[in-house]
Amino acid sequence: MKTSPTRSIALLLTLLGASTTQAHMPYVLPTLFDVGKGDHITVQSAFAEDAFLPEVAMRDAPFHLVGPDGKDLPTGPVTHLRDLSVFEAAIPADGTYRVTSGQRAGRKGKMFRQGDIWAMRGEGAEPPANAEQVEVQSMTLADAYVTRGQPTETALKPLGKALEIQAITHPNGIVAGSDVRFALLFDGQPLAMPTLRCFAAPASMTGARWRRR
Repeated sequence: MKTSPTRSIALLLTLLGASTTQAHMPYVLPTLFDVGKGDHITVQSAFAEDAFLPEVAMRDAPFHLVGPDGKDLPTGPVTHLRDLSVFEAAIPADGTYRVTSGQRAGRKGKMFRQGDIWAMRGEGAEPPANAEQVEVQSMTLADAYVTRGQPTETALKPLGKALEIQAITHPNGIVAGSDVRFALLFDGQPLAMPTLRCFAAPASMTGARWRRR
């Protein structure tokens, strides 16, 4: 079975593909990215058409953290509202943490080949006779990174499976006007010349006029 996974890094980069809600991107958004000496974060998660403006709660996601030592950490209880999901997570030690939705399986369907292009069956297109068809299932995966104290690198390491965006530039090193480097990976291997779309945060989060790039 083929999968069409989607992954996003909150406030940094969003990769769009087939998601569980058509034309919606998944995200996880902590209240803080640099927690200083804090011991916890609050996180919202949802699907959205416009970056970080929640529309559909992300349910049934295996939310967790990856700690500075690379080990998985649980979150607190998740509250699912109609438009978004909310949870708290402990930040017990210094270092950088990955906040993640975990892999979330979405809808199933069939795709068929039209020349060099794959089309989804039932979305205004039907396969011609004897067309090659495959079963597919969408997958969503959303990540953000938070740091307590000095930043560390372990939580940024790729998992080596499915579609991932690896932060080459540490998120704590990103400032306005600076260059940012990411690697797009599939099963741990880099993909050549991907098409990516970047979204700026809305004005309510930045104090600046909202822009889409």
